[in-house]
Amino acid sequence: MITHRVRTHASREDLAKEDQLAWKLAAAAVDPVPVEREVAEMIGNRVIDNAAVAAASLARRPVASARAQALAHPYTPGAAVFGLPAAFRSSPEWAAWANGVAVRELDFHDTFLAADYSHPGDNIPPVLAVAQHRGLDGRALVRGIAAGYEVQVDLVRGICLHEHRIDHIAHLGPSAAAGIGALLDLPVETVYQAIGQALHTTTATRQSRKGAISSWKAYAPAFAGKAAIEAVDRAMRGEGAPSPIYEGEDAVIARLLSGPDTVYEVPLPAAGEAKRAILDTYTKEHSAEYQSQALIDLARRMAPRLDLARVREVVIHTSHHTHYVIGTGAQDPQKTDPDASRETLDHSIMYIFAVALEDRAWHHERSYTPERAHRPSTVDLWRRVRTVEDPEWTARYHDPDPGKRAFGGRVVVTLDDGTVVEDELAVADAHPAGARPFGREQYIAKFRTLAEGVIDEAEQDRFLDLACRIDALDANGVRALNLAAPRGALTEPTAKGLF
Repeated sequence: MITHRVRTHASREDLAKEDQLAWKLAAAAVDPVPVEREVAEMIGNRVIDNAAVAAASLARRPVASARAQALAHPYTPGAAVFGLPAAFRSSPEWAAWANGVAVRELDFHDTFLAADYSHPGDNIPPVLAVAQHRGLDGRALVRGIAAGYEVQVDLVRGICLHEHRIDHIAHLGPSAAAGIGALLDLPVETVYQAIGQALHTTTATRQSRKGAISSWKAYAPAFAGKAAIEAVDRAMRGEGAPSPIYEGEDAVIARLLSGPDTVYEVPLPAAGEAKRAILDTYTKEHSAEYQSQALIDLARRMAPRLDLARVREVVIHTSHHTHYVIGTGAQDPQKTDPDASRETLDHSIMYIFAVALEDRAWHHERSYTPERAHRPSTVDLWRRVRTVEDPEWTARYHDPDPGKRAFGGRVVVTLDDGTVVEDELAVADAHPAGARPFGREQYIAKFRTLAEGVIDEAEQDRFLDLACRIDALDANGVRALNLAAPRGALTEPTAKGLF
């Protein structure tokens, strides 16, 4: 890996394109290095993972609304839309939009945490949609997905967005554009312009993940994927982007991030070096914010040792990120409100830990129902939970060694007689360093569980056969990478829009 130092440059310095971060991202993305076997297999796993969580969300209102928008934009050749029959094809940017919402709605697919947050599986819907539209094969598809993961993960390693309340889709827009550029084997110049456009149009605030969280939390990554496709289309037609998009004196670093005196360090593969970033990412066993994964497992482990009716206080000692994003450090009253939206409860470790203690389990639907959130015993326990930032856990969260990095915490439970019960867990059981790391078998099991009762078994089998040999597929196989729901199974949105 080569570490690139990125800083603001005055306009009079006339920074050459080749010295800009956007150019270096583009060059790394389209470098024609072969995709390693291990990487291709993990890409297949993540395609399965995305399809699993998409299947489980097909009946939810935000997904139905996005699907209805895609239905209003049929196109030939086009791309497939999750849930719809194979014969239907939507314009690729609208297919990516609908599929991106379906993938993201339940907050249940893969993650990478470093200087910033990310869900790199969000790169798959736009890259796959363009591959289907252009009739490309599995080798091209895995090349594009590997590049998208690499660019997003490397940006997340080097540039923190959340401290400036910029949403993490500002790394996704450029990575999806880079992945599409690699998929199509476009010139570096074209991908450079597309990355600049995509970044410029996807720098949004983190209010989508703050306070009363709405369905836009699921829509935001899909918007970034759609914007990336549109940016690539414009760049292919010769249209340019603001430049330098990262380093300019009125650009992202100077005006949106840490300011003109800041230097960021972004690692990228050297020319000829394989793109392996996907192997540093991890998926979720539980449908909740990633920083809650280990704490759900810890709650299940601690519950048999506790009489919950006697709990006086639960204190979660954890990282800065966990405390301030999903903990009491966020100072969001909605995080302790039984009437909060599912999206808000998903970002409340106080709620999540209380429910996991009571149920000794977590379910993507049952754990979030209004009835569950209003249970008196849950509300009482929930409001006895608080978080504190522990410098040790913050340091472990940012450890440069992925094998030592920790996303959990230490929990101290005090009972009504002063008895203290405590335990800690560094990583989720499903994490690569956890007690039960996910492999192909676990991805398929997750898929079967979430698709049950939604997708016919024969359709599940057909999809899994394709995904498990993704890099060997021909163009027809790539176009068939979709899940169709049984006739009449999909809900229609109750409200109409413009289309």
